[in-house]
Amino acid sequence: MYNKILVFLEQRNDEIKKQSLEAARKGFQLSKELNTELIGIVVGNEIKNLNIVSEHGLEKVIHLKNSKLKNYSSTAYSKLISDFAKENNFNLLLFSHTSMGKDLAPIVAAKLKAGYGADCVSITFKENNLIFERPIFAGKAIMNFSLNSEFKVLTIRPNTVSLTENGYNVNTNVEVIEVPESNLDLRSLTVDYVKSEGKIDVAEADIIISGGRGMKGPENFYLLEEIAQLLNGAVGASRAVVDAGWRPHSEQVGQTGKTVSPKLYIACGISGAIQHLAGMSSARCIVAINKDKDAPIFQVADYGIVGDVLEILPVLKEELKKYVN
Repeated sequence: MYNKILVFLEQRNDEIKKQSLEAARKGFQLSKELNTELIGIVVGNEIKNLNIVSEHGLEKVIHLKNSKLKNYSSTAYSKLISDFAKENNFNLLLFSHTSMGKDLAPIVAAKLKAGYGADCVSITFKENNLIFERPIFAGKAIMNFSLNSEFKVLTIRPNTVSLTENGYNVNTNVEVIEVPESNLDLRSLTVDYVKSEGKIDVAEADIIISGGRGMKGPENFYLLEEIAQLLNGAVGASRAVVDAGWRPHSEQVGQTGKTVSPKLYIACGISGAIQHLAGMSSARCIVAINKDKDAPIFQVADYGIVGDVLEILPVLKEELKKYVN
């Protein structure tokens, strides 16, 4: 029923992204359960750390290579991936639910006339059918669904697959396919990416400390930055904070920002509007600090502190210093 599984390995600046390794592991688990073939596919030029996939279950990787593919192009990437899937009978395609994956996967699905499932947090095999699970209604409910199309394209929510479990080490064979320029559908060309130096992307962080209106002003976010640095985490923000110009949109967590699933999420001065909860409610552990004891954030929090966030954060920082380093 499921001939082959194809995992898209996202690369940025010639390096495989962590979230793709999670998709690879999920693909490995499914290939064993379904007794089917699994390979990875990466599109780009030079890839510095391609050998890392051997730790996550991929025995074979196809590298579609051309110097003009170094940076992401939705038209070029989608054409190459969909053509490869059709020509080689891959009918279950896995992407990570990142900014690139959210853009690329539905285009590939359209080209393949595939059923599409976004932001999946679980995939199980029951009664000879794959069942997918994803949050809906801004995280207020969980939907289980299946797809009856020949091709199936899914995106996997980051941080929902453990990368620490053993048993995934394999010998990886990399097949490089030089893509002729005549086969590139490059309608636009990204020249370069500019990344904030020294900052961890909230979408990739295991620990996130986010601030809302309760921080009272942009001048107080240094408290979050200091704690984030102590914990090797990232600073996030609510939409209200971003709309006010206190923090950049790249840090926004929520329905109109980034969806995150860290191991630890600390919400500081965030009331917990449904749009924000949609972006972080799947965190493994949620700590909320808010002076309003009836704030909705406490309904999803594992631990809650009622009080002024500007008084609590300095104390929290000093206590953390005792256990870090």
